[in-house]
Amino acid sequence: MDSTDSKANKATLRRSLLKARQGLPEAVWRHKSDRLCAHLQAWPLFSRARTVLAYFSFRQEPDLSPLFSSDRRWGFPRCVDKALHWHQWSPEQRLPLQTGSYGIVEPHPEAPMLDLADVDLLLVPAIACDVRGYRLGYGGGFYDRLLSSPAWARKPAIGIVFEFARLPSVPIDPWDRPLKGICTEAGLFLSEELTEKA
Repeated sequence: MDSTDSKANKATLRRSLLKARQGLPEAVWRHKSDRLCAHLQAWPLFSRARTVLAYFSFRQEPDLSPLFSSDRRWGFPRCVDKALHWHQWSPEQRLPLQTGSYGIVEPHPEAPMLDLADVDLLLVPAIACDVRGYRLGYGGGFYDRLLSSPAWARKPAIGIVFEFARLPSVPIDPWDRPLKGICTEAGLFLSEELTEKA
């Protein structure tokens, strides 16, 4: 498949899955999100993680906010040019959240930055993931660039999607890197490497 076909297939799949996700009734979205959070809370690697990178739900992505307690450090991204800058945030933080250039809620630019070396786990938003761990994102390439960096290769990165968006396959490009696992409301689906660490 050439890159033009892949791009067209990704765009079609994005539209279809975004429509399905945004069509979820709020009570269903909340229930699925809560079940997904419960699977993460029961996961030993998550329990041990002291610094976790996550996201604020956008366009009815699974909502991880029930997890955002002060018993660990949480990092959230700000989109700056073509890169993600990770800032520390907690519910007690005085600096207000703000809406970034893509309409996504982000930490305040003056919030403390997080050091990559401290990160134990990365919870990655996605439109879909396939059973091999490949991710379909929004098309901006922010996470593709992040995850293809050698510094991030050893960090456990888990795709967060609803079960209907965990697919047999998604269109991939040569630069795409598989995640180490996927979490949906149906459970955790981990690579062999992470299964051994749990």
